[in-house]
Amino acid sequence: MSNYRKVMTLDEFTIQELRNFPTATGALSGLLRDIGLAAKRVNVEVNKAGLVDILGDYGSINVQGEDVKKLDIFANNQFVGVLRHGISCAGVGSEENDDIIVFDDELSKNASYVVLMDPLDGSSNIDVNVSIGTIFSVFRRVTPKGQPVTMEDFLQPGKFQVAAGYIIYGSSTMMVYATKRGVNGFTLDPSIGEFCLSHPDIKTPEFGKFYSVNHGIFFQYAEKVRNYINRCQQKTKEAGGPYTQRYIGSMVADLHRNLIKGGIFMYPGTGEKPNGKLRLLYECNPFGFILEKAGGKASNGEERILEVKPTELHQRTPFFAGSKGMMEELESCLE
Repeated sequence: MSNYRKVMTLDEFTIQELRNFPTATGALSGLLRDIGLAAKRVNVEVNKAGLVDILGDYGSINVQGEDVKKLDIFANNQFVGVLRHGISCAGVGSEENDDIIVFDDELSKNASYVVLMDPLDGSSNIDVNVSIGTIFSVFRRVTPKGQPVTMEDFLQPGKFQVAAGYIIYGSSTMMVYATKRGVNGFTLDPSIGEFCLSHPDIKTPEFGKFYSVNHGIFFQYAEKVRNYINRCQQKTKEAGGPYTQRYIGSMVADLHRNLIKGGIFMYPGTGEKPNGKLRLLYECNPFGFILEKAGGKASNGEERILEVKPTELHQRTPFFAGSKGMMEELESCLE
């Protein structure tokens, strides 16, 4: 028996998907390949971050009021640069920029898509070598082609996403993305420098063993949220429990684990910060889309996260996402 196994690269996979839709233009496939290229460039710098002068603070504060890390700036520049020089993206909204970035050359003004992204999620963990990641969301523009995109193209409810994904820079580097056809994961093979299909058609388990929440501010959460956390700890073995807390503090790492193994992730609002910390457009919408396509659920505690109509670029929201059965247990506590 031959030990040879066909390995499908990201490029090959997107081209194969195109062949299933003869009327497709290939613009979305090209956009996803552009994101993969930028991710490979960022991965190189992440892997050698301890050896070069890109650790630590950049010396400025971003629009969120957070310290900007040097690697944040590098990652932002790489993704914006690759998308700007491609032919599929008309503009970018980034956590690192106060306003949208509009690509105003002729090709870009006729491009079909805009991208929203957190170029380097979890960057406060860079200095201690914890897994970090990139999160992205793709929308079809709503303004007419041939003119620059506007804020209207970016402030769309998450249900209108055509694709969303993330890259996790960990013990291996993975790119996971979702379209209406499902969720697929690709692991970077450093020997050939290509993302290769490793996790086809990802489906998250209906129940898992993990709940992810910051216990350090437990008493700042609303009573109904605290009741659910207590329920996670007190769940009997016969009922599938007790659940185990796993909280890394890097959203990509926590949600990647829960997507694969099953679990629930929670970032509730508090009395001091009723809208929580996470950004609707860069973090919650993309993961909400991914989890729904994988069979899970996501909400802000009151409604499906993908139904929320954004009112500003850097809008924050409480966020709950994970396995369908665990989310339904949460919803019963929040009612």
